[in-house]
Amino acid sequence: MTNIPTELLRTLVAVVDLRSFTKAAQSLGITQPAVSAQIKRLQSMLGGELFDRSAPGVMLTKHGETVVGHARRLLSINDQILNAAEPKAQQRRVRIALPGDLSGPLLPWVLAKFRLRHPDINFQTMSGSAVHLLRQMRDGELDIVIALSHEEPADARHYWSDQLVWVRSDATKIDSQGPVPMVAFSEECMCYRAGVKALHAAGRTNRLMMMSGTVLTLSAGVDAGLGTMVMTRGRVRMTQLHRWDDAPLPPLPPLYVGIYVREGEDTKPLLELADDLAPLLRPKPDETPAEREYRAVRTAFRQAENIAAKR
Repeated sequence: MTNIPTELLRTLVAVVDLRSFTKAAQSLGITQPAVSAQIKRLQSMLGGELFDRSAPGVMLTKHGETVVGHARRLLSINDQILNAAEPKAQQRRVRIALPGDLSGPLLPWVLAKFRLRHPDINFQTMSGSAVHLLRQMRDGELDIVIALSHEEPADARHYWSDQLVWVRSDATKIDSQGPVPMVAFSEECMCYRAGVKALHAAGRTNRLMMMSGTVLTLSAGVDAGLGTMVMTRGRVRMTQLHRWDDAPLPPLPPLYVGIYVREGEDTKPLLELADDLAPLLRPKPDETPAEREYRAVRTAFRQAENIAAKR
């Protein structure tokens, strides 16, 4: 009987979820050639192609879709066995996934306060697309997911609506005739895609100038004049950027923000944490002073700008 190494299945799932061999390599801490070699080895063991080479991007074959479904279940069981084998005194880990523009300097403080009530709990945070994160939660791989959606959530612990807005800095410039320069977390980012859709509906095109996994880097890109960015209204205040209410750009739709908690055993602490996170992430009134909360962020950007100007 042939045994399939779980690391091969974990690599396969990472490639599918991130839709990129390069991003999968980065998330797993290995090289892209190593990822390709592992996928090739897995295909050799299974006797068939997992990816459709004739399709653009990362597209599974029917055989690949079946394998990925089984792989998720097997990895979930593998992790459950490891968790069950851990000594009871060992600290638990709560896995939280949320979009990059919903994280920020306030999140660790909420987690720290929560840990005072549950000192045996540690935390792991990650980001990704809503579809993949919610699927991972339902497979038992994540504990709490904060996700954006265009439709009102049906099974979220908490949810609210937040308006998408264009943001700018003093250096932002838009050519009224040319493509609109933008920065985004990825081409799959829901905020970015909403902006592109609005531009196309208005007969405009765009150019993705920069992608990054952190809102700090992206807001620095806007601050440096690389382009504009689409954010939820409630998250603009965590940056040094300005809401662009009079932008020469089409209006944007609202989105729903939902906090989801996995089902299963021992979810009481997870529900508590979801209740703690909701007031933090909900949009604050426009008149709420944010200067004190993000003084360190603003100072860092001013220092970076001064250093760049001297070179």
